[in-house]
Amino acid sequence: MILFVLLVSIGGQIFAQNRTDISLFSKSDSSVYLNEIRSATGDLFYDLGHHGPAVENEWLGFRFYFDKKAAIDVYSKTKPGLELRKARWYPTVKQQAEGWGADYYKVGATVGLGGIRLWDGEKVVLLNPVSNRVARVEKEGTESFMELLSEDVPYKNTTVDVLVRLTVFSGIRKARVEAFALTDDDVQFVTGINYHKSQKVVKEANYIATWGLHPEDIVANRVELGAAIIYNPDDFEKKLSQYDQYLLVSKPCKHLEYWITSANAKEPELNTIEKFIEAINH
Repeated sequence: MILFVLLVSIGGQIFAQNRTDISLFSKSDSSVYLNEIRSATGDLFYDLGHHGPAVENEWLGFRFYFDKKAAIDVYSKTKPGLELRKARWYPTVKQQAEGWGADYYKVGATVGLGGIRLWDGEKVVLLNPVSNRVARVEKEGTESFMELLSEDVPYKNTTVDVLVRLTVFSGIRKARVEAFALTDDDVQFVTGINYHKSQKVVKEANYIATWGLHPEDIVANRVELGAAIIYNPDDFEKKLSQYDQYLLVSKPCKHLEYWITSANAKEPELNTIEKFIEAINH
């Protein structure tokens, strides 16, 4: 089912099995996996494997774009398992035919699924330019997380440091996203979910969900995809509807938390919008 924890009995004791993984490497030496990388330009999009740090559990993979967008992208799977270290986000046509996942999600210029930006009272502010941008990944216990730290982002006549952390958990088909303003003053965060013209959209008090095809990109075959951002409505003061994304503007704060999830039509248990919405509601 959608929520479960894998347990292994060893010598009469029960231990949770870590079904998560991390991936961060430079294209210049893809044989070496890193835990941290930084750039004064704030843009290593074309220098890093899968364009930034990535994490996964058995159900889903996610990545941060290491550039001015700082968006979150989704790697979809057709069966439970860990694939990032072998597929590196881009499985071959043969691998996809054998049941591997694929990058069905199309981010474009949007926040993707739950990416973070700022709101200055009038407009959305990218986490750019920066004096430094740092990506970090860590695997521990029964979870893995990735972080993207953007330093000295211009905001309301000053600069702020913003840390975004995404955590995946073994056996849970949701990822937690947290945004931290490393400043004395509160800020207003912007997050949301993108959508495309052919997709169905469901908007409720505490979540926004989409289902349908994303524009053709690099996958062998296009597959209907569901995505959702789940949040506490008390944390937000404004909703913005744009032609390619729905945005949520937070109340002034230093910390924001919400959850994201996804499914696709190749999965036997969550292969329709009705099943996907039912899973979100439960």
